[in-house]
Amino acid sequence: MDKVMRMSSEKGEVIFTKSSCCLCYAVQILFRDLRVQPTIHEIDNDPDCREIEKALLRLGCSTAVPAVFVGGKLVGSTNEVMSLHLSGSLVPLIKPYQSILY
Repeated sequence: MDKVMRMSSEKGEVIFTKSSCCLCYAVQILFRDLRVQPTIHEIDNDPDCREIEKALLRLGCSTAVPAVFVGGKLVGSTNEVMSLHLSGSLVPLIKPYQSILY
């Protein structure tokens, strides 16, 4: 759990993913389209993958990946992120992390 909390707070936008997950890819593309360069942690390349998955689920993610953190706080998985986006609440949340040069 400590590793996840440390990793999720190192940058403004952090997404925990797996390289073979199509929903992870969709969330990454959404953030890039919104001019955000998130830090991506592909947990399937981490020797602690199983422990990271368990920690993400304990933190409240409906699925282990994708797990999106903004400003060190858990936003959620695909459903939560897409719901925020469709309601217009995602852009204000990520505005401090948007790049004008991206």
